[in-house]
Amino acid sequence: MTDASYNVTIIGAGVVGLGVALEISRRFPDFRLLVLEKESGVGRHQSGHNSGVIHSGVYYKPGSMKARLCVAGAAAMIDFCRDHGIAHNVCGKVIVATDAAELPRIEDLRQRGQANGLQGLRLIGPEELREIEPNASGVQALVVPSTGVTDYAQVCEKYAQFISARGAKVLTSAQLTGIRRSASEIVVETTRGTFSTTSLINCAGLFSDRISRMAGDDPGVMIVPFRGEYYDLVPERASLVRALIYPVPDPRFPFLGVHFTRRITGKVDAGPNAVLALAREGYRHRDISLRDLTSSLAFRGFWRMARQHWRSGVDEWHRSLSKAAFVRALQRLVPQITASDLVPGGSGVRAQALKPDGALVDDFQFVTSGKVLHVLNVPSPAATASLAIGKAVVDAAARTMEW
Repeated sequence: MTDASYNVTIIGAGVVGLGVALEISRRFPDFRLLVLEKESGVGRHQSGHNSGVIHSGVYYKPGSMKARLCVAGAAAMIDFCRDHGIAHNVCGKVIVATDAAELPRIEDLRQRGQANGLQGLRLIGPEELREIEPNASGVQALVVPSTGVTDYAQVCEKYAQFISARGAKVLTSAQLTGIRRSASEIVVETTRGTFSTTSLINCAGLFSDRISRMAGDDPGVMIVPFRGEYYDLVPERASLVRALIYPVPDPRFPFLGVHFTRRITGKVDAGPNAVLALAREGYRHRDISLRDLTSSLAFRGFWRMARQHWRSGVDEWHRSLSKAAFVRALQRLVPQITASDLVPGGSGVRAQALKPDGALVDDFQFVTSGKVLHVLNVPSPAATASLAIGKAVVDAAARTMEW
């Protein structure tokens, strides 16, 4: 016996699940739509634990889903924030090469950005860099004028308001406990009731692989959680950073390296690093889940990744445990930074899909199985691209599920 029946049920009310729900409510207004969220509110994990950057799309491989959806999504996000009174600032950023060895990589970023359709990209020397960011230091920098900042927690709340106003139901504190599939329906069991649905979309983020298995599918990947830890600049030193100062990223990793971000509140973040979290919702060192840790260690892809990247992993843990090491990394971009300028800030956990061969999944990944669609890999820039991701997921669902 089920409590109610729906045309579509979405698991997860982060920015991606809400973006998908918003698009369904727009394109299929007659559908009975349910969004399930285990937390007491929306956007409580990845969506609410980030620095609020509206990414431009400069980093991503031309033609990739990430590149296409980030560029389109950034424009849509800026329009959404402007139209609905959400604070935002298109402040631009500089990506700084701190030595000559990084010059080929910064030129590659410029070419990628141009291929992805970004406007206004330009390489500048140290003098012009100091005009934009007086305290930054480097041999060359790439100016990315379309980068901005906003507050994605507010974005999630606004998405949820629109979804509810269109007649859909966003049910919070609803922990998923089971999924049963038959030829005619999918039954979703939660701590707040049992629901029948024709179609199911898994946007569970950090738990998307487990939900896939709960639905009887093999995701082919393991979600490995990486924690990013921030320091904040003390208010009297926040003037060291005008907007956003980033390093040239290491092309071997999907992480951008420690950087500076002036948030929409005016507070300046410094970080994050990227360390293996010992729980999928492990925001602190002492947050440990034996189940999460065991599942990571039992996955053969984890050990293959570890063999390939153990030196970088050791460096990240060193920065996590040593403030002095963290400060040295930041001083490559802003030499005036000292340990006394920094106080502990927040942290976030990134859901990174890992293949059995040890490769980190680089692009967004959606997989359809009958009337179920799994959103398996949507790390950063997912918040930026959430409106475009919503359209892409609904396009895929409508095509494969014959809506």
